[in-house]
Amino acid sequence: MSHVRIWVHAVFATKNRAPFLSNEIRKSVFNHIIKNCNKKGILIRNINGYVDHAHCLIALGKDQTISNVMNQIKGESSHWINQNKMVSEKFMWQDDYYAVSVCESQLERVAAYINNQEKHHAKRSFDDELEELIRKYGFEKGE
Repeated sequence: MSHVRIWVHAVFATKNRAPFLSNEIRKSVFNHIIKNCNKKGILIRNINGYVDHAHCLIALGKDQTISNVMNQIKGESSHWINQNKMVSEKFMWQDDYYAVSVCESQLERVAAYINNQEKHHAKRSFDDELEELIRKYGFEKGE
């Protein structure tokens, strides 16, 4: 029997970074994402974000890919948001996302970072945060 658990910190934004995720909507959406992940066998440890993006800490199992998991999370949640008319316009996530592996020894630190998104973004924009992540992990623009 294979035993696989690969932790991933994933970040994804609303289409055109529209600030649709007010506090109330954000909490409902993130609770829904957690329930949906549990139903689909996706191990999600943390999810949080700000008005225009979300961070989540997920573990990939042996039959999961980051692409499939992100499509499931983003696709199902955008459908649910629209079905429940949570925003006045059609809601969509951007196609792109950021994802990086996380060492088991760093899970608590990453989880704390995700949990503190509101406080973090009171001082810093999502664009600045994304630029730092791109620099820190050596991604090229457009990758």
